[in-house]
Amino acid sequence: MFTIRLARLSEKPQLDALIERSGIGLADGFYTPQEAAAVTREVFGVDSALVRDGTYFAIDDGDTVVACGGWSRRATDFGGDGAKHGNDRLLDPATEPARIRAFFVDPAMARKGLGSMLLRHCIDAAAQAGFRSLELVSTMPGEPLYLAHGFVAIEPIVLPLAGGVAIRLTRMGRSLPT
Repeated sequence: MFTIRLARLSEKPQLDALIERSGIGLADGFYTPQEAAAVTREVFGVDSALVRDGTYFAIDDGDTVVACGGWSRRATDFGGDGAKHGNDRLLDPATEPARIRAFFVDPAMARKGLGSMLLRHCIDAAAQAGFRSLELVSTMPGEPLYLAHGFVAIEPIVLPLAGGVAIRLTRMGRSLPT
């Protein structure tokens, strides 16, 4: 039985380990091993602001965290604590889209509906907070999930990383029911 709950700062090491497993383990067929390792090392990780804001969640299977992800009322598009850039200001729900952020599933639990469970939870929470639309920056492995939930591609992004590695990402968006 899967249960969804608020993530806790005290479990950041456990969440970061899950994020690393997911970033490497679910990239096959989308990114090269070098690309998966680079984006996992340089970009992925827990964004503690989301946890403090009460908008980052974990899905448990018994006592084990098997997925995590959230939504944000902040302007940051993506990145863990060590990779965030720019202004992390609060967004205006009347005029700006909330962000879907940092979705990761344990590779051993892939294709069991956890990403969909988490996404539906976040969509509902953002709508209840007054947002009218959502945006996200997706990795290639995440695109099928987001497309299945009504997101559309807005623009391709190429993220340069160390060692000449460039990661393909896609900015995506969708409206929320009013």
